[in-house]
Amino acid sequence: MEATKFDIADYLDSNEMISEYLNTVLEEGSDTEIIAAIGHVAKAIGMTKIAEETGLSRPSLYKALSQGAKPQFATILKVLKAIGGQIHINPITTAS
Repeated sequence: MEATKFDIADYLDSNEMISEYLNTVLEEGSDTEIIAAIGHVAKAIGMTKIAEETGLSRPSLYKALSQGAKPQFATILKVLKAIGGQIHINPITTAS
């Protein structure tokens, strides 16, 4: 029996699941993990759809959201908007 490669994009099948996944990565992940997570969501939704909504080409999207990429912040914002997400800032509470 051959094992199939795990792909998180296969499990991002609802807005709630996508939101939970991205929020967890935003809270706990590094910048490269956050970019990769946005790429997973874009893949789950469909790169063609994301490309159409952002005005970027599919190859540009794959390159911008690939492992080790350093996309411009404007690109990240376009992709977040296309996947139905937005960034919220909450104050960090520290224990005194």
